[in-house]
Amino acid sequence: MILGVNIDHVATLRQARRGIEPDPVMAATLAILGGADGITVHLREDRRHIQDRDLKMLKEFVPVELNLEMAATKEMIGIASKIKPDMVTLVPEKRQELTTEGGLDVKSQKTNIQGAIKKIQNARIPVSLFINPDTDDVEISAEIKADMVEIHTGMYANAKGKKKGIELNRVIKAVKSALNAGLLVNAGHGLNYFNVSKIASIQGLRGLYIGHSIVSRAVLVGMERAVREMKELISRG
Repeated sequence: MILGVNIDHVATLRQARRGIEPDPVMAATLAILGGADGITVHLREDRRHIQDRDLKMLKEFVPVELNLEMAATKEMIGIASKIKPDMVTLVPEKRQELTTEGGLDVKSQKTNIQGAIKKIQNARIPVSLFINPDTDDVEISAEIKADMVEIHTGMYANAKGKKKGIELNRVIKAVKSALNAGLLVNAGHGLNYFNVSKIASIQGLRGLYIGHSIVSRAVLVGMERAVREMKELISRG
């Protein structure tokens, strides 16, 4: 199972002062030294953290999978087609949100998302859809020809008590449904050092995509160690 490390919040810290440090590219290098199998960045419309220059430099220097999270807009499709990351993950995006709040609304946005998938795939870039742990959303994702899906684990991560088991089962059911539909399956959002093991134990998952918890720990112990510790937890799972 691969680990994709999202380095957005390294850029968040840099943008707090509009300076040059910490450098997301350096953070990516250290994450790879710690065992990261991929690097993820979300280029947002408002450029609140990752900048276009970051994406270009990461494409040049990162020797592992580069996953570009983005909205299904004309501007972002053009950027992806030019930069050619190793994969694109289409995500919902609202300016007022602190972080991505849920999966894509593939039901109501089906036509728009399908068009975006086709354009990105025409640029020879695989497309993943960030979706809620819902079997209907899985079926629609397969129908509109996504290459893979990333199951949103935020509800599981935030749940407490008996609710946590219910949300875990929703994730497991969605993963099984996606595998049966012939999709590659990833998972992510809200995963940390305390809750990742049960998700990592789900059979058939291709990879986990984790950012905030790793960057937060890296502030205290360094990026290499933070990534290495997460990799160990995933391996045990």
